[in-house]
Amino acid sequence: MTGWRTIGVIGGMGPAATADFVQRIAVAAGAARDSDHPRVLVDSNPHVPDRNAARAGNGPSPGPVLAEMARGLTGLGAQILAMPCNAAHGWAGDIVAASGATFVDMIDAAVTEAVATGARTIGIIAIGATLDANLYQHRLDAAGMQVIASDRGIVQPLVTAIKAGDTSSAIRTGMAAEASRLVSAGAGAIIAACTEVPLVLSQADVAVPLVDATSALVRAVMQAAAL
Repeated sequence: MTGWRTIGVIGGMGPAATADFVQRIAVAAGAARDSDHPRVLVDSNPHVPDRNAARAGNGPSPGPVLAEMARGLTGLGAQILAMPCNAAHGWAGDIVAASGATFVDMIDAAVTEAVATGARTIGIIAIGATLDANLYQHRLDAAGMQVIASDRGIVQPLVTAIKAGDTSSAIRTGMAAEASRLVSAGAGAIIAACTEVPLVLSQADVAVPLVDATSALVRAVMQAAAL
């Protein structure tokens, strides 16, 4: 049996994506019984200030709320922190500054897996706040890779629909079409850089390697949590 450090999840952005992440943690543990799983503390807070509005200068920063969540989780015993929201990583510094726990960075985890595909041009499916903060652009640039960004006018309405519970065939088709457009534009791999995206898009929908940032974070968290 593998021993585990306690994992704290800074979530609620959105709730379905957080639930998806926690479910994947349970599967990744490879447990034979309840006691083989890591302890997971979840703060699913849907009232974190809007990341798009904050990045555009039209709303309050999520940073103070995220820092408060981090302090709360570590106060309950979390040793490893993870946040299954790409856009909120624009305020990851607030979390690190507020907590003595290890913060596993989702962007770093996904970029590492994207580099491993061997592709030189990476398509990014993300909302405006992630793109405007250059969360992926800067790190992929440093790795010598080219980036093709998704069309936020297409992706944001799809993500909004998913957050409202719509994972219908129309939403799935729309997300797959955007992935196909990125491939046609030259992407040799694609990062699903919004945690709502893998709720409707899978590798079977994409002609090149699909790096699921949620899955990348799960793998990195499990590695960090293992004793």
